[in-house]
Amino acid sequence: MYVLLKVLTVILVAGAMAMAFAHALELPGKMRLGRHEYFVVQRIYYPGFTIGGGIAEVGGIVATFALTLMSSGAVQFRLIAGALAALLGMQLVFWFMTQPINKHWLQEVELTAPAKRFFATEGSDGTTLPPKEEWKALRDRWELSHVLRAGFAMLSLILLTTAIAIESS
Repeated sequence: MYVLLKVLTVILVAGAMAMAFAHALELPGKMRLGRHEYFVVQRIYYPGFTIGGGIAEVGGIVATFALTLMSSGAVQFRLIAGALAALLGMQLVFWFMTQPINKHWLQEVELTAPAKRFFATEGSDGTTLPPKEEWKALRDRWELSHVLRAGFAMLSLILLTTAIAIESS
Protein backbone atom coordinates (compact mmCIF):
# COMPACT_ATOMS: atom_id res chain seq x y z
CA MET A 1 0.00 0.00 0.00
CA TYR A 2 2.84 2.40 0.88
CA VAL A 3 4.56 1.78 -2.46
CA LEU A 4 1.28 2.46 -4.28
CA LEU A 5 0.89 5.73 -2.36
CA LYS A 6 4.43 6.79 -3.32
CA VAL A 7 3.82 6.04 -7.00
CA LEU A 8 0.43 7.77 -6.99
CA THR A 9 1.91 10.82 -5.25
CA VAL A 10 4.70 11.14 -7.82
CA ILE A 11 2.18 10.82 -10.68
CA LEU A 12 -0.12 13.47 -9.20
CA VAL A 13 2.70 15.91 -8.44
CA ALA A 14 4.17 15.33 -11.92
CA GLY A 15 0.72 16.06 -13.37
CA ALA A 16 0.52 19.31 -11.43
CA MET A 17 3.99 20.21 -12.64
CA ALA A 18 3.08 19.39 -16.25
CA MET A 19 0.11 21.75 -16.19
CA ALA A 20 2.16 24.59 -14.69
CA PHE A 21 5.10 24.03 -17.02
CA ALA A 22 2.86 23.96 -20.08
CA HIS A 23 1.75 27.49 -19.23
CA ALA A 24 5.31 28.63 -18.49
CA LEU A 25 6.65 27.21 -21.76
CA GLU A 26 4.06 29.18 -23.73
CA LEU A 27 5.33 32.45 -22.31
CA PRO A 28 7.72 33.53 -25.10
CA GLY A 29 5.13 32.96 -27.81
CA LYS A 30 2.27 34.55 -25.92
CA MET A 31 4.28 37.68 -25.17
CA ARG A 32 4.38 38.33 -28.94
CA LEU A 33 0.59 38.27 -29.28
CA GLY A 34 -1.47 41.40 -29.63
CA ARG A 35 -4.37 42.18 -27.32
CA HIS A 36 -7.09 40.48 -29.39
CA GLU A 37 -5.05 37.34 -30.15
CA TYR A 38 -3.99 37.01 -26.54
CA PHE A 39 -7.60 37.03 -25.33
CA VAL A 40 -8.60 34.45 -27.93
CA VAL A 41 -5.81 32.16 -26.74
CA GLN A 42 -6.64 32.70 -23.04
CA ARG A 43 -10.08 31.20 -23.48
CA ILE A 44 -8.83 27.84 -24.76
CA TYR A 45 -7.57 26.69 -21.36
CA TYR A 46 -10.97 26.01 -19.84
CA PRO A 47 -11.94 23.26 -19.05
CA GLY A 48 -8.83 21.13 -19.66
CA PHE A 49 -6.34 22.92 -17.44
CA THR A 50 -9.01 23.59 -14.81
CA ILE A 51 -10.05 19.95 -14.50
CA GLY A 52 -6.62 18.38 -15.01
CA GLY A 53 -4.85 20.86 -12.77
CA GLY A 54 -7.52 20.61 -10.12
CA ILE A 55 -7.30 16.84 -9.92
CA ALA A 56 -3.49 16.75 -9.98
CA GLU A 57 -3.01 19.61 -7.53
CA VAL A 58 -5.64 18.68 -4.97
CA GLY A 59 -4.80 14.99 -5.28
CA GLY A 60 -1.09 15.78 -5.03
CA ILE A 61 -1.59 17.77 -1.84
CA VAL A 62 -3.69 15.03 -0.22
CA ALA A 63 -1.32 12.25 -1.29
CA THR A 64 1.79 14.19 -0.25
CA PHE A 65 0.22 14.95 3.13
CA ALA A 66 -0.54 11.23 3.60
CA LEU A 67 3.02 10.38 2.61
CA THR A 68 4.31 12.91 5.14
CA LEU A 69 2.38 11.12 7.89
CA MET A 70 3.84 7.77 6.80
CA SER A 71 7.46 8.90 6.31
CA SER A 72 10.00 6.64 7.97
CA GLY A 73 12.74 9.03 9.02
CA ALA A 74 13.58 12.64 9.80
CA VAL A 75 15.26 13.30 6.44
CA GLN A 76 12.38 11.80 4.47
CA PHE A 77 9.88 13.70 6.59
CA ARG A 78 11.60 17.04 5.95
CA LEU A 79 11.88 16.40 2.22
CA ILE A 80 8.25 15.32 1.87
CA ALA A 81 7.07 18.18 4.09
CA GLY A 82 9.06 20.52 1.84
CA ALA A 83 7.35 19.01 -1.20
CA LEU A 84 3.99 19.62 0.47
CA ALA A 85 4.95 23.22 1.28
CA ALA A 86 5.89 23.79 -2.36
CA LEU A 87 2.49 22.44 -3.48
CA LEU A 88 0.82 24.79 -1.03
CA GLY A 89 2.95 27.60 -2.46
CA MET A 90 1.48 26.78 -5.87
CA GLN A 91 -1.97 27.23 -4.38
CA LEU A 92 -1.11 30.57 -2.80
CA VAL A 93 0.14 31.88 -6.14
CA PHE A 94 -2.98 30.56 -7.88
CA TRP A 95 -5.52 32.06 -5.49
CA PHE A 96 -3.78 35.41 -5.05
CA MET A 97 -2.29 36.02 -8.51
CA THR A 98 -3.85 33.77 -11.13
CA GLN A 99 -7.48 33.32 -10.13
CA PRO A 100 -8.41 37.02 -9.92
CA ILE A 101 -7.24 37.43 -13.51
CA ASN A 102 -8.94 34.19 -14.65
CA LYS A 103 -12.24 35.73 -13.55
CA HIS A 104 -11.61 38.63 -15.87
CA TRP A 105 -10.48 36.51 -18.82
CA LEU A 106 -13.58 34.28 -18.67
CA GLN A 107 -16.31 36.90 -18.38
CA GLU A 108 -17.42 36.39 -22.00
CA VAL A 109 -17.04 32.60 -22.06
CA GLU A 110 -20.11 30.39 -21.70
CA LEU A 111 -19.42 28.40 -18.54
CA THR A 112 -21.23 25.60 -16.76
CA ALA A 113 -22.87 26.43 -13.42
CA PRO A 114 -20.02 24.90 -11.36
CA ALA A 115 -17.45 26.78 -13.45
CA LYS A 116 -19.34 30.03 -12.93
CA ARG A 117 -19.11 29.47 -9.18
CA PHE A 118 -15.43 28.53 -9.33
CA PHE A 119 -14.44 31.48 -11.48
CA ALA A 120 -16.99 33.76 -9.78
CA THR A 121 -17.93 35.38 -13.07
CA GLU A 122 -21.56 35.77 -11.98
CA GLY A 123 -22.27 39.29 -10.86
CA SER A 124 -19.27 40.77 -12.64
CA ASP A 125 -19.54 44.35 -13.73
CA GLY A 126 -20.21 43.30 -17.31
CA THR A 127 -16.98 44.62 -18.73
CA THR A 128 -15.37 42.50 -21.40
CA LEU A 129 -11.71 43.05 -22.13
CA PRO A 130 -9.70 45.24 -19.79
CA PRO A 131 -8.90 48.73 -21.00
CA LYS A 132 -5.98 48.93 -23.41
CA GLU A 133 -3.71 50.40 -20.77
CA GLU A 134 -4.41 47.53 -18.31
CA TRP A 135 -4.32 44.37 -20.40
CA LYS A 136 -0.52 44.07 -20.56
CA ALA A 137 -0.18 44.45 -16.79
CA LEU A 138 -2.81 41.73 -16.28
CA ARG A 139 -1.12 39.52 -18.90
CA ASP A 140 2.28 39.97 -17.28
CA ARG A 141 0.91 39.13 -13.83
CA TRP A 142 -0.95 36.04 -15.15
CA GLU A 143 2.11 34.78 -17.02
CA LEU A 144 4.44 35.44 -14.05
CA SER A 145 2.07 33.52 -11.79
CA HIS A 146 2.46 30.44 -13.97
CA VAL A 147 6.25 30.70 -14.01
CA LEU A 148 6.17 30.87 -10.20
CA ARG A 149 3.76 27.92 -10.04
CA ALA A 150 6.02 25.91 -12.35
CA GLY A 151 8.97 26.63 -10.05
CA PHE A 152 7.04 25.51 -6.97
CA ALA A 153 5.87 22.38 -8.81
CA MET A 154 9.40 21.48 -9.92
CA LEU A 155 10.70 22.00 -6.39
CA SER A 156 7.94 19.77 -5.03
CA LEU A 157 8.70 16.97 -7.50
CA ILE A 158 12.45 17.17 -6.83
CA LEU A 159 11.97 17.02 -3.05
CA LEU A 160 9.44 14.21 -3.31
CA THR A 161 11.51 12.02 -5.62
CA THR A 162 14.64 12.68 -3.55
CA ALA A 163 12.81 11.52 -0.41
CA ILE A 164 11.67 8.36 -2.17
CA ALA A 165 15.14 7.69 -3.62
CA ILE A 166 16.85 8.18 -0.24
CA GLU A 167 14.37 5.87 1.44
CA SER A 168 14.92 3.20 -1.24
CA SER A 169 18.73 3.21 -0.92
